[in-house]
Amino acid sequence: METAREKGWAELSNGDLLDRAEQEGYEVMITADQGIRHQQSVGRRGLATVVLLSNRWPDVRSRIDDIRAALEGIQPGEVREVDIPARPLR
Repeated sequence: METAREKGWAELSNGDLLDRAEQEGYEVMITADQGIRHQQSVGRRGLATVVLLSNRWPDVRSRIDDIRAALEGIQPGEVREVDIPARPLR
């Protein structure tokens, strides 16, 4: 797994990012951008999308098993959301 930043794609718009990921042969994009489903035609792409409903790492890390489950059997064009309830800050 690689991040957009690691690939040098951090400055790409969502549409360009999805295009580049497809061109590079990626099968799934994991994002915390909850609007991507409505802003981009992700259902018509050859790439599946998993939307995390939080981008706070401690919360995301606690739901890794749920994220893995969302990836199982996901098909191109499919969008799945993973609910990630916020844990109280300490």
